[in-house]
Amino acid sequence: MALFLSSFDPGGTERQMIELMRRLDRDRFDVHVACFHRRGAWLGRAEEYAASVTEFPITGFGKAATVAEARLFARWCRERELAIVHTADFYANIFGLPAAAFAGVPVRIGNRRELNPDKTVAQIAVQRAAYGCAHAVVANSRAAADRLASERVPAKRVHVVPNGIDPADYQPREHDGPIRRIVTVANLRPEKAHDVLIEAAALVLKRYPDAEFVCAGGGPRRAALESLARMRGVADRIRFPGHCEDIPRLLAESDLFVLPSRSEAFPNSVLEAMAAGLPIVATRAGGITELIEHQRTGVLVPPDDVRALAFAILDLVQWRDHATELGRAARRVVETRYSYRRMVEQFERLYAEQLAVRAPMHAAASEMMAS
Repeated sequence: MALFLSSFDPGGTERQMIELMRRLDRDRFDVHVACFHRRGAWLGRAEEYAASVTEFPITGFGKAATVAEARLFARWCRERELAIVHTADFYANIFGLPAAAFAGVPVRIGNRRELNPDKTVAQIAVQRAAYGCAHAVVANSRAAADRLASERVPAKRVHVVPNGIDPADYQPREHDGPIRRIVTVANLRPEKAHDVLIEAAALVLKRYPDAEFVCAGGGPRRAALESLARMRGVADRIRFPGHCEDIPRLLAESDLFVLPSRSEAFPNSVLEAMAAGLPIVATRAGGITELIEHQRTGVLVPPDDVRALAFAILDLVQWRDHATELGRAARRVVETRYSYRRMVEQFERLYAEQLAVRAPMHAAASEMMAS
């Protein structure tokens, strides 16, 4: 089988797909990886876990060279006699699913791991056409599945497999000190709404001037956000450390997690904060509401509501015991519902079911190797 990613730059989709290739049963699935760009901080992980990593570089979808690369990818699929191609993201869906169909790959699976707030009508239409080449499309949340339904992707093709995490990687922090270090982990893009958090931080800091905000993540909006923090007079209390590789350590050093996003399918960062046992304030956006139950495992506020976000943070800063209990409850939910083992089992079951219908000889061989 093959997984197709755009690149190996750190991100939620990349993390989930790399963990999937790491944990798939090698007695049943020999995993190859295709990509557009053989680059990124996590390339080494892919090379460690996959049988091969092959690049099919493109610079745009309207170029003749892209058609040539698609033909090369189709030949690559045939030469390896791949039974499954599973595309991981928007651009991989558009490129990989039609090319895999052209190659005659028996099982073709697409992904939907975002709500596409930044995509044009034309882009969404092209992706929907690509989904027509898929036998199944995996959504990582009910919200993503609902978006697929709104785009008229047949319900029988849609399968929901939530993201996974290894709770053992995160040690819940138990301490009696005040809540002062407030963290968010998200790429610095418009839909993550860091601007709303900065405005809310200005209100929080009026009450608690010793509070500190950490916005971990890379992205194109860093300069604009730093400028906004200076304009609001809070630049000395808000840090932008860039991409952080050691998220468990970052969360262990923090007191409260905030995610102010305008759009989310199923955010890994919230899963990580839950695993770390942190109290969480997040927006009622997309799949966040599938993870967080208001006032039981976190606090939910409307998107783009500065005052609601600030007041929710202030409430938890003031009521430490309640915040601690929210964090403990969130940790329990992660332990019971969102392990990598559960995620991988669901993917393996989907692969086996599709193979049994569309490539029974491959399915039989896979089962014989596993037994």
